[in-house]
Amino acid sequence: MARPREFDEEAVLDAAIECFWLRGYEATSMRELTDKMGITGPSLYNAFGDKRSLYRKALAQYVERSFRDRVRRFEGHLPPREAIKAFFDEIIAMSLKDPQRKGCLIFNSALEVAPHDPEFQQVVADVTKQMEAFFYRCVKAGQLDGTINTGLSPKDVARLIKQVEKERVPAIFGSEVFPSPVLAQIGREAHVKYVDTLRDDDLPGGPGGGDHSYLGLMKADFVTMISSLGGDPSGLRAFDVSNVVVDSAEYP
Repeated sequence: MARPREFDEEAVLDAAIECFWLRGYEATSMRELTDKMGITGPSLYNAFGDKRSLYRKALAQYVERSFRDRVRRFEGHLPPREAIKAFFDEIIAMSLKDPQRKGCLIFNSALEVAPHDPEFQQVVADVTKQMEAFFYRCVKAGQLDGTINTGLSPKDVARLIKQVEKERVPAIFGSEVFPSPVLAQIGREAHVKYVDTLRDDDLPGGPGGGDHSYLGLMKADFVTMISSLGGDPSGLRAFDVSNVVVDSAEYP
C-alpha cells in the first residue's frame, strides 16, 4: 500500500516554479530543487519523476495559474477591449513588482528548452495558440461592438498583439506618411509606444545640408528607433554622414 504524501503538491510545485523561473531549466540543480521544495530527493522522484518531468508539471501549473486564470477572470466578465487591456495591465504590474525581472516562464521556456525538445516545442506552441485564440475572440467581439478598429482581420490583430507581447518590445513603429490607426490601436492594447515619425522620403534638414540625403534619412530613422527601444543613439547621432555621401545635386 502506497504511503500518503506528506507535503502539499501544489505548494512544492510553486517552489519548483520559482527555482526554474529564476535560474532556468539547465542551471537549476536537483539539490537546489529539493532544498527549495523542502522535500527529499526520493520523495521528489516518487512524486514527480526526473527533473524534466518535474519541469513539465511546474510549467503546466504556471500556465494554469497565470495565462488560463487571466482568461477565466477577464473574458466574458469585461468588455472585449477592456479584457485585452486588463490582461496586459496585470502582466505589467507583476513585472514591475518583480525585482529579479524574471519575465514570463512560458516564453523563457520557448527560448531555452523548446528549441531542443520536441515535446516542449509542442507544449509552448499549444499555449501560444490558446493566447492567440483569446486575443482573436476579444478582437472579433470588439469589432462587432465597435470598440476595436475593423481595418485588419481579428486573426491578424491577435497575432500582432501576441508577437508584441512575446518579443517584449517597448515600441512599435509606423510611417509619418502612412499613419496606421490599426498599429496605433495595437500599441494601446499592448501598452507599448506607437511611434509614427519614421521618414519615408522626407530627407532631413534642408538642401545642401549634411544630413540631407537618403543616408541621412536612414540615420534619422535609426536614431528614432534606437531611442524608442531604450537604447543610446548618441554615437550614431554624432556620426557625420556628409563625409560619406556628398550632396552634389543642383537645387533651383
